[in-house]
Amino acid sequence: MNPQAHNLWRAPAWALAFLLALLSMLAPFAVDTYLPAFSGMAQSLQASPVQMQQTLSSYLFGYALMNLFHGALSDSLGRKPVLLAGTALFTVASAGCAMSDSIGTLVVFRALQGMSTGAGVVVSRAIIRDMFPPAQAQRVMSQVTIYFGIAPAVAPLIGGWLFVHLGWHSIFWLLTGLGLALLLAIRRWLPETLDPRARQPFEVKNLIQGYGQLASSPRFLLLCLASGIPFNGMFLYVLAAPAFLGELLSLAPDEFFWLFLLNISGIMLGAWLSGRKAGRWPPKRQIRHGFLVMLLSAGANVLANALWPAHVSWALLPIAVFSFGWALVVPVVTLLLLDLYPQRRGMASSLQAVIGALANALVAGALVPLIMHSTMALALACLMMVLIGLAAWLWLHKRWPEIGQHVQALPSESSAP
Repeated sequence: MNPQAHNLWRAPAWALAFLLALLSMLAPFAVDTYLPAFSGMAQSLQASPVQMQQTLSSYLFGYALMNLFHGALSDSLGRKPVLLAGTALFTVASAGCAMSDSIGTLVVFRALQGMSTGAGVVVSRAIIRDMFPPAQAQRVMSQVTIYFGIAPAVAPLIGGWLFVHLGWHSIFWLLTGLGLALLLAIRRWLPETLDPRARQPFEVKNLIQGYGQLASSPRFLLLCLASGIPFNGMFLYVLAAPAFLGELLSLAPDEFFWLFLLNISGIMLGAWLSGRKAGRWPPKRQIRHGFLVMLLSAGANVLANALWPAHVSWALLPIAVFSFGWALVVPVVTLLLLDLYPQRRGMASSLQAVIGALANALVAGALVPLIMHSTMALALACLMMVLIGLAAWLWLHKRWPEIGQHVQALPSESSAP
């Protein structure tokens, strides 16, 4: 934590959480807004479904690639310059997507979008830990998740409306405007939160040593798997939305928002409860409850699909409950992960994002095309994801039972930034 944190941000903590949430939401917003326009974009660009899926995969692989560097750069150059550069690139890439007249051009600019959006996700986590002690950081992380959740809930609704009334190009012009607005907000209001004494030298040798230290740590990798893999249990439904919602549940493009609304409602409720339990429940207890919710909802989803034909009246509810359980887990696990290596929080946040993004990209490019036309296959894949995450957490718990065992007390209001 920066010892001067109380002087860097004098506004309420929720205001900082809101700004960081806006930065974090660019990554999912850039995905969720254009999904309702998939079929129309394919016709306009004369692209096959596989080629359209590549616009998603290229984004996710670009996201994974650059996340290796966002955090390390922010540990060396500071948080603010990295955010400014990432947001500027996102703005340019979004304009490029809007002006694309071929599927190949769109894939390239989508990759550039992915390479830029990770800066907001990665650096925002590091900023939270720069500014707040553990229990309050959990509360702020939960607030970020709540605010962040609003955007994906409305993104498909906005994207569907824009596609119907103004065409798919307007979706990317909207993203261009959002990028420009955030660029101005960062420049005007966001302080530099990295303590100058905590800066790491940006050298190839230091970078390799840092990533080697993190990648060789079983605790770090298991925590990444415990939070990142279960995320795909709900994310695969987002990736499969055109087939799952349009073909299997017979929803129109402007009705896709129901999945996102219920899904994000679950995330927001779980994040709210996580914030309420900060300083009251040991992290380990909260993680246990979150995994129990995910496991029960995923199992119930498989059972329901085995007993009844999928119908919109019930098929979306298990996903929302699953999202609630995941949101209980992720703020706590993320903070446990960042605190393993306090001097390399930016790098730790980067590698966590890379591992998660690689998993997302593999799910998008390899798994989802195979299972998206079957509700049972989607339900089984969701269950598989939570079982992998649970196995990682149980392994960690067995070898290092002290991790997450103790409650971190909240600071007094007068000492909070």
